[in-house]
Amino acid sequence: MIEIKNVFKTIDKQQVLKDINLTLEDGKTYAIIGHNGSGKSMLLRLICGLISPDTGSVLINKEELKNNINKYNFGVLIEKPKFLNNLTGFENLEILASINNKINSNDIDQILKSVDLYDEKDKKYRNYSLGMKQKLGIAQALMENPDIILLDEPFSALDKQSTKKIRELILKLKKQDKLIIIATHSKEDVNLLCDEVLEMESGMIEKVR
Repeated sequence: MIEIKNVFKTIDKQQVLKDINLTLEDGKTYAIIGHNGSGKSMLLRLICGLISPDTGSVLINKEELKNNINKYNFGVLIEKPKFLNNLTGFENLEILASINNKINSNDIDQILKSVDLYDEKDKKYRNYSLGMKQKLGIAQALMENPDIILLDEPFSALDKQSTKKIRELILKLKKQDKLIIIATHSKEDVNLLCDEVLEMESGMIEKVR
């Protein structure tokens, strides 16, 4: 469970999060909707510890996130992930996997199959299409079986078949009691995947439904 209490955040003299109060439960999928610049990505960054609040707190299972940042297993896709152009898709994931040493090459193969990228795993990243790059980003977010999954516009650049495949994967993860948060503009994604919807405007939660 994630609790966000009275959070404010200012970046470059602009208040990007204003009085955020939320409780997010395990086993649920949440949508964050709102216009570009409304604060969706900043909220995701706050939840996984990429930014810290100026005031207020973020707690996971009643523990302050800033004091236990390495304790929690996050899977994060925020904006465009960066990979090495001269390496293959598989090699890029292999390097990332070596940081925590939680998974092996077979696990990497499995996640590539689950996002429908296995047949292209030995292609250089620089030769990937936009859709393939997006699928590799999703693969890196999910490959270590995270408990908390944060996905910022995960279906952008995906074709119809790939979108269906990733939606099925998210629904499968939801059944495993994951806490999943998806920033999206798509009403169809919201309706198919999400239990609750958080609507943001100017750094504030305007509506929860």
